[in-house]
Amino acid sequence: MDEGDRPTDGDESADRDERNRSESATAHDGGGGVSDELEDEASDGAGGDAPDTEPEPGSRPEAGSRPEAEQSGEPDRADAHDSASHGADSHDEAPRDGEDIATKAGLGSTRSSDGDPDESFLYRFRHDREGALMWIREMLSSVAVVLLVGLLLFGVSGVWPPMVAVESGSMEPNMQVGDLVFVTEPGRLAPDAAENGVGVVTHEVGQEVDYRTFGSYGSVMIYTPPGRTGSPIIHRARFHVTEGENWYDRADDRYHNAVDCESLANCPAPHDGYITLGDNNGAYDQASGLSPPVRAEWVNGVARVRVPYLGYIRLVATGQVELNEAIARTVGSSLSPASSGFSAAG
Repeated sequence: MDEGDRPTDGDESADRDERNRSESATAHDGGGGVSDELEDEASDGAGGDAPDTEPEPGSRPEAGSRPEAEQSGEPDRADAHDSASHGADSHDEAPRDGEDIATKAGLGSTRSSDGDPDESFLYRFRHDREGALMWIREMLSSVAVVLLVGLLLFGVSGVWPPMVAVESGSMEPNMQVGDLVFVTEPGRLAPDAAENGVGVVTHEVGQEVDYRTFGSYGSVMIYTPPGRTGSPIIHRARFHVTEGENWYDRADDRYHNAVDCESLANCPAPHDGYITLGDNNGAYDQASGLSPPVRAEWVNGVARVRVPYLGYIRLVATGQVELNEAIARTVGSSLSPASSGFSAAG
């Protein structure tokens, strides 16, 4: 081969360059084909072309079918996010619920310990063993007992108040100052010896039938003559007179200083009534001018029972006797008695 036929170095370089350009073009064409194919498949999926395998007519997808991502075992991101959020919320809410329960329990315990103010006050009022509430409770209890006893006595006696306090010594020694005397209305619980509508047995009749009350014969009655501004009088009925009667001969001369009926007050008798006398007095009430013969309608009641010293409670409460005087009399002091009248005078 002639040297003129051999390819020169320049020719070889040109051939290599041309081959390189051909290979590059080929490679470029091949890469573009693959990209076009991928783009075609993507466009087919986005365009919603029907799958190659169509379902049979009348068939339905199963109600519990899941997307391919779930069937392939890949969790749905939205569901995972919701589950994570729910878990976080549950974690956050649990302490709140516990806190609420604890708070409610705390409130409940506070209420049960503190209690309703009214209930707490009532409980203390009923159970306190010292202090002001105890004293108030005891005082109210005493007052309630007294009122209850008074109501019961009123039901028995038929008069109000059913008890009177003795304020003078006119009935001593059978009735003492400060005695509390139970009284019944006229005619109630009258003994058989009382032959009148007021249930009074006179001293004169009591001697005949041996009827005694408060240490002597006859009944002790409480009466209020007309015009009297003081307390009622509690004295014993000595005998009964009729209108116009000369009762001088029947009277005991120890209890008057008259020499005849004309010199004896209320003689002859201005009307029917009782001649009365305090057991410790020296004169009939009618002879001293304390009262005319006691009419039946002037009688407030008949004394039945006495309770020593309890009358001082009423006397002190009404201010008619000083507390120190009541204490002195109770213990037997020689202090002078009060001059003011109260429930039943002598």
